[in-house]
Amino acid sequence: MSQKSSIFAVFLAILIFQHNVLKAQKQIEEVGIGRSAPNLIVITTDGLRWQEVFNGMDFALANNRKFNHGDSAYLFNKYSNTLNGGNSIDGANAVLERRAKLLPFITQTMGTKGLLFGNRFKENKVDVANPHWFSYPGYNEIFTGYPDSAINSNNYPPNPHENILAFLQKQKAYQNNVIAFGAWDAYSRILNEAASGFPVINGFESLSSILPDPQTKMLAQMLKDSYKPFKEAECLDVFTHQQAKYYLETKRPKVMYISYGETDEWAHEGNYSAYLDASHQVDAWVNELWQWVQNTPGYKDNTYLLITTDHGRGFGEAWTDHGADVKGASSIWFGLMGPEKNSNLTKIAVALKTTMGEQAANQQLYQKQLAATMAKLLGLEFAPAHPVGEAIY
Repeated sequence: MSQKSSIFAVFLAILIFQHNVLKAQKQIEEVGIGRSAPNLIVITTDGLRWQEVFNGMDFALANNRKFNHGDSAYLFNKYSNTLNGGNSIDGANAVLERRAKLLPFITQTMGTKGLLFGNRFKENKVDVANPHWFSYPGYNEIFTGYPDSAINSNNYPPNPHENILAFLQKQKAYQNNVIAFGAWDAYSRILNEAASGFPVINGFESLSSILPDPQTKMLAQMLKDSYKPFKEAECLDVFTHQQAKYYLETKRPKVMYISYGETDEWAHEGNYSAYLDASHQVDAWVNELWQWVQNTPGYKDNTYLLITTDHGRGFGEAWTDHGADVKGASSIWFGLMGPEKNSNLTKIAVALKTTMGEQAANQQLYQKQLAATMAKLLGLEFAPAHPVGEAIY
């Protein structure tokens, strides 16, 4: 080999070595970005009224034989601080105690350490911006930030608008670390699974389809053999929760969405007892997930939690229904939790000139603002091709 050839070979080897070093460094940086980037857990509980969130059990509905299935004593013993539904001497404390019996995590943890919006008794208002006031339009608004009036049916085809979860799936820190679980079988359309690039496990679909192991196969068999009060369109929430929880614990995604549906289904059935029990169970599951977050490295002090609902419901005996013709069905609520240190929730409180906890200011917020808010909590800007509501801060 000539001297020139030797020098060229050495030079080429140095270039290759430098390229490999830079490539490895870039991969390490990207992994570091992925690990340090904040996590996001989004939870919805379909059609849970703000009235129960901020006032606890409704005495009139619990006493109504049409809705209590003949067992008002059960409801009053479990969810009330009085024996006959009467007011105690200290009304404010009585309401707080009653709320805490129904939704202890939302009331006592999110309502003090997080941010809780939508108490219309205090003129703190949150509404959907879409004109339809039912599920598909509501979920579209939550995740795309666009209250598109053309989305006017629960049977609407796959959503043509980019959602915040699909946006996160495209970011280096979150790529292939996004997943959704929903009890209702419409989420593959609402989130447009085929176009969005992340898995959506909904309805009676089993987690074993993407994570086959003995645990998921057992859950799949239980799901298949389970009681199906809502036919084939929606499974019981316990299966959605257990599959989501197992995936969270084993695969450690950075972004997860969980949707529970029984709060809406039992309300449509006029079963106030089952509606309250379903609400109470969702609250317990959210607490369980948050406690896991607080005790898991990589999630503790690095995770945001959003919980909300897709629509409201009517007043009084109209509580079973929702839709554009039902007064009050546009009224919703939402809550946020975040890291105890250096949390963007503090920035929200400063921007809104308020303090942490349940919000009491006379204020109007909208569901369409949640998508941009989720992105901003993670230090990103959600700017899709379609119109999108501004972040709340």
